[in-house]
Amino acid sequence: MTTDTALSRAVRRTLDLPLCPLPDRVVELLIELGSPPRLAAHLRAVHDVAHQLVDWMGRRYPAVPFDREAVLFGAATHDIGKTVHVSELSGPGAAHEEAGQALLLGRGISPELARFAATHALWTEPGVGLEDLLVSLADKIWKNKRVSDLEDLVVARLAEETGRAAWEEFIALDEVLSRIGADADDRLAFQGSFPTHA
Repeated sequence: MTTDTALSRAVRRTLDLPLCPLPDRVVELLIELGSPPRLAAHLRAVHDVAHQLVDWMGRRYPAVPFDREAVLFGAATHDIGKTVHVSELSGPGAAHEEAGQALLLGRGISPELARFAATHALWTEPGVGLEDLLVSLADKIWKNKRVSDLEDLVVARLAEETGRAAWEEFIALDEVLSRIGADADDRLAFQGSFPTHA
């Protein structure tokens, strides 16, 4: 399997796992950067989970303002810095965060969209918006990792926006995250089927 074929399959393959396709602009960027196929598969899995989250938000919270397209773009590009820091695909590290934001800014992506590459692991920082929290949440729940302090921030934001009790919002969020998390093994298998090097 050639790199081009592996990358193409990572961004477009449907087979048994019907993941949303990545936006064309992101696909072009991944090809231009020579993305490792596994990174493209990861971004696609997180982007798909973000789709599920924003669809749920739209149904349950139609009056809560948030930028759906920013969340989807952020999820599709949050780890793009791993095209530079490839070792962080299979090991720890945060160098990809700042590098990813710089990569996106250098290619004309607006700061409002490029920020997710740097903020997806910084959900407790001041000024983090609902969009940032949703990208961070998608980046955890794609593999069914539950992070209580992140979820608590989302619950608090939703309770504040709706005026409903936090426990109500907790139950609603827990239900959707449990449903999405149930498919984590399939997403992990999809990601793991691609090589880590271009």
